Amino acid sequence: MSKPDYKRVLLKLSGEVLMGNQQFGIDPEFVAELAKEVKEAKETGLQLCLVIGGGNIFRGMAGAAKGMDRAQADYMGMLATVMNALAMQNALEQLGVPTRVQSAIEMDKVCEPVIRRRAERHLEKGRVVIFAAGVGAPYFTTDSGAALRAAEMRCDALLKGTSVDGVYDCDPKTNRSAKRYNSVDYDTVLAQNLRVMDASAVALCRDNDIPIVVFSIREKGNLAKVLRGEGTQTIVRKG
Repeated sequence: MSKPDYKRVLLKLSGEVLMGNQQFGIDPEFVAELAKEVKEAKETGLQLCLVIGGGNIFRGMAGAAKGMDRAQADYMGMLATVMNALAMQNALEQLGVPTRVQSAIEMDKVCEPVIRRRAERHLEKGRVVIFAAGVGAPYFTTDSGAALRAAEMRCDALLKGTSVDGVYDCDPKTNRSAKRYNSVDYDTVLAQNLRVMDASAVALCRDNDIPIVVFSIREKGNLAKVLRGEGTQTIVRKG
């Protein structure tokens, strides 16, 4: 596999990844390891944006399923993503990587509002930009937020770091015979409901021709391998 020609990418991490081996919350040691991976990627000259989910602290849909108002639960989930973004910012800056957090819900005491031109300027100056609070509205997931920011920032790819090493035709955790795709097109993902990201996020990436690269972030050094065109991954793109 040849090295991809990426100049600017958005890395989407699930909130659960920040738990490490814990059952809940943020594991500072694991976040520090993730920050090292991000720093290594940044040192290749890449311009890097991040979006981090909030499922390690609170998941809006889960709250709604237990009887909470869906909009209220989603806002709580957005606040969880801000907490994760601040944790990652702290870990990166301890490694000497300048980082800015921009939140779709304004909270100027702790981070900047999302301003596209300011974010572009940060990237041009070599800073990592972490986008928090999704799209700033309920009923949209952080996957949709990641796809929106990737399109808005004109990223060359959206990298989704998860706990599995790619896209499968069914859940590999429950079905040992699950087939992994090396490459698959957007329409197949949507038609077969392959659960790479939610449908609106996949459609947004398709409409803006942004490839989605799915890989395991839990494997040490895997982010750098993926950026070199190596390692186990699945690329979702036009057929």
